[in-house]
Amino acid sequence: MTHRKSNTDLLGVSFLVLAILLFSLQNMVVKVIGGGYSVLEIVTFRSLVAVPSTLLLHRLEGKRGRPATQYLRLEVVRGVCLFLSYTAHFMGLAALPLADVESLRFSAPLMITALAAMALGERVELQRWLALAVGLGGVLLIVQPGAATFNMGSVFVLLSVFFYALSVLATRKLHAADSSATMAYHSSLVYLVAGLALAPLALWVGEPAGVHPSIAFLFRPWVVPTLSDGAMMAGLGLIWAGGMYCMARAYGLALASVAAPFEYVSLPINALWGLLFWHEIPTWTTIAGAALALSSGLYVLYREHKSGRQQATDSHGGRRGAAGGQSVAPDSNPVGATDGSVHTEEGIS
Repeated sequence: MTHRKSNTDLLGVSFLVLAILLFSLQNMVVKVIGGGYSVLEIVTFRSLVAVPSTLLLHRLEGKRGRPATQYLRLEVVRGVCLFLSYTAHFMGLAALPLADVESLRFSAPLMITALAAMALGERVELQRWLALAVGLGGVLLIVQPGAATFNMGSVFVLLSVFFYALSVLATRKLHAADSSATMAYHSSLVYLVAGLALAPLALWVGEPAGVHPSIAFLFRPWVVPTLSDGAMMAGLGLIWAGGMYCMARAYGLALASVAAPFEYVSLPINALWGLLFWHEIPTWTTIAGAALALSSGLYVLYREHKSGRQQATDSHGGRRGAAGGQSVAPDSNPVGATDGSVHTEEGIS
């Protein structure tokens, strides 16, 4: 039984690494074509392919018809958060090396933990707050606010992570009622509507001269893409669908506590692409900051895993005590999954 579970965990981790590899290709595509198009145009083209892809995922879940939900308002809120996260992530890619973007993404578990404590009232012990402080130090080391090397692109990446963390809180509320495909379908629709609704921005504002590359990426006028660029934009939707399927398979086969630490392989993968194609060499501050953020995230994950095992033990003891006529109950206020191991269909981008 143990050997079979080990094989299943290994297969799950393999799917996870494949998903991360696919999502890294998304970053590469955006950096390749981002210099000539608006980020809203790229998001819209991606969504045109992503929407039908979600219907395919819906069918793979064994369901028919159009994905429906009883929580449409929350689905829309979640979709808006993911749209803002996705767009801000792309804007950061326009100005930062891939290694810097991935290093800043390590702050996601930290933001999710903090927001869950403040917004949902989840209990977070002192050790996790200390881990958050260490992770924040790593983020500040990468961003270096006030330094001559400060890049506004870092702000957009952190905004991306913040909105992603908000979407995770919404996902927790929806997870019990809506499937992954249902959530993916509604968020992709929001992407498409939002992208088209904001398209006139480029006409009204135009691309300001001499602005930061991230800002220029937002207000750049829409143009008819070349055949190859249009194919790459549409391919983003297919990359997302493939990555989403692999991510779902990964966490369906392996325990989250086993698979989640392997998400950090996204840093060396993206750093390798940056080095090979754009000759981007991570600075020592990026490496040191990433190490702090990574260590902090892994410690939060460890504490969550330990807490989950303790809850399972308490629950088992409570049932055993009740069977013996004793009034022993499990913890009525369990700690939520604040480690960031709740995954939306976007991964983190």
